[in-house]
Amino acid sequence: MKITEIHAHYVRIPCDMGAPVDDMGGISFPTMDHLLIEVRTDAGITGWGEGFGHSIIPATLAALESYIAPWFIGKDPTPIGALHRQAQQAFHLFGRNGPVVYAHSGIDIALWDIAAKRAGVPLHRLLGGSSRSHVRAYASLLRYSKPEIVARICRDCVTAGYRHIKLHEIDTAAVLAAREGAGAGIGIANDVNCPWTVAEAQAMERAYRPAALAWLEEPVFPPEDHTGLARVRQHGATRIAAGENAAGVHDFRDLFERGAIDIAQPSVTKIGGITEMRKIIALAEAHSVELLPHCAYFGPGNLASIHIVASLATDTMLERLYVTLAETPYGTSMDAKDGMVAVPQGPGLGVEPDMRLVEKYRQGRISKIS
Repeated sequence: MKITEIHAHYVRIPCDMGAPVDDMGGISFPTMDHLLIEVRTDAGITGWGEGFGHSIIPATLAALESYIAPWFIGKDPTPIGALHRQAQQAFHLFGRNGPVVYAHSGIDIALWDIAAKRAGVPLHRLLGGSSRSHVRAYASLLRYSKPEIVARICRDCVTAGYRHIKLHEIDTAAVLAAREGAGAGIGIANDVNCPWTVAEAQAMERAYRPAALAWLEEPVFPPEDHTGLARVRQHGATRIAAGENAAGVHDFRDLFERGAIDIAQPSVTKIGGITEMRKIIALAEAHSVELLPHCAYFGPGNLASIHIVASLATDTMLERLYVTLAETPYGTSMDAKDGMVAVPQGPGLGVEPDMRLVEKYRQGRISKIS
């Protein structure tokens, strides 16, 4: 089998965010943007992947069109591990993180979709199987800043059946308002997106303690300061999470060996796809570090994350952005009901995109590499 064509679809879908939101690291979320990557083969099997994402899509698309996708044309998609290693070596001069890796991630996800379709099984079967038909989801909120809005949306999440909520708030008042709105029995975490020095992060961890956070996510800038992050964890009372911005399995090994985190958060559309995720999962287990994948998207990366979470030995949660899309090519397949998301049971990722909606929301032309 050979890869014959790779098509990229830049899709932008309006969404309801529940309230006005503030900028989060350059992403303001007026729409939910996706880069869907379609990999076709001469055997008639097509796989779908997704490369990160949001405001950086034009750069990821440029990397895909100019170098990443052409490299894969003509290759046999079946030896995924060997192909992944060869691709990493071929691309390493262009950076070990960022748009080049994001584009590679999308293709890798598509190769796993092809492999599972060829085997006639849902993806989680290739990843070790699953005893769960549904996975627990936590509501990942945007940044609203105003305490009264944060409290209201947390109450809405609880009414919708979520038992776990993640904030993206900086101000202490907004974090404490979340606890008031959600109540004592709901797990609340807070992702602050790398805003502080180590000393500032230590002070803010103390300020947040009355909210009894389940974890504090990425409190230190730069995210590569694993030693500084370890100091926050060592001297704090709150579990520390990070990994969305890590560069592959060796970055995670350093995080683990420095004792920097309690929770690892690799992102399948950013880290190198499912192949790299599998390495990190094994490494996290060896170091007794909990793994909760980052998942801030609604395309094949989300579907892949559902299968990954379902395949884990522990009852891990799935991150689910708390927004409502106007429409989606994937229908209701990623919806949470009473805080649970169904694991797709069809071959591969389990859900094929509605191309009518892909075309409706596509930005510009279809990118075709052959």
